[in-house]
Amino acid sequence: MVPLSLRRLTKRFGSLTAVDQANLDINGGEFLVIVGESGCGKTTTLRLIAGLEQPDSGTIFINGAPVNDVAVGQRGVQMIFQNFALWPHMKVFDEQRYSNLSLPLRVRKWSSDKITEFLRPLAWKIGIEESFFKRKPTELSGGQQQRVALGRAMVTSPRVMLMDEPLSNIDPPNRLKMRQEILAFHKENRLTTLYVTHNLADGIALADRIAVMHEGRFEQADTPEQLMRNPVNDYVADFFKAEQFSHRISAP
Repeated sequence: MVPLSLRRLTKRFGSLTAVDQANLDINGGEFLVIVGESGCGKTTTLRLIAGLEQPDSGTIFINGAPVNDVAVGQRGVQMIFQNFALWPHMKVFDEQRYSNLSLPLRVRKWSSDKITEFLRPLAWKIGIEESFFKRKPTELSGGQQQRVALGRAMVTSPRVMLMDEPLSNIDPPNRLKMRQEILAFHKENRLTTLYVTHNLADGIALADRIAVMHEGRFEQADTPEQLMRNPVNDYVADFFKAEQFSHRISAP
């Protein structure tokens, strides 16, 4: 299990400071959910950890080692994007050729039989029906594409999993099942997982701890119970009150 730390991490885009000297410690094997208002720096933080953005200052530590200068593919980090980032010209799954699900395993020189043995049960578990296998991403719904993106990330055996709103396009009945599969995959593989969401119900259901982000900094990181009972400031208290109120008035 791999711990992860951010020390005075800063990222600017012109005059906008997206992440502002942020500090955070994530325990090895922890499932940490990041919540906060739109534009507070949540997705940028994930992109910095993944190596898709370079910080202006500060340090990212993975397993105790600084990784600011480590290439994207060598960090042992996998990120699931909100916009799926699937290969548009590839089918969902093809035992004999490169496909969205099999590509990471073919790159590793897995045999077709081994790929099939591994991927078919995984696809079934996360709701990718066999009838989807020969389709390309444009022939799938948003929720189906999200399942494929999740499945592709799962096959890479990362040390750290980063998830940016992975359930945003999943319908409510399947959302509960996908929560269970994400959590089961996290535990089975002893991953360190960071999960960004606007859905507080998802966060509470999944998190060991929740980190509340505001204007590029982390205000508080604690269990959901402690955040609600003992917020460190008015912002954290008001955030949870607002989210709880919003959830009540939107409930059927």
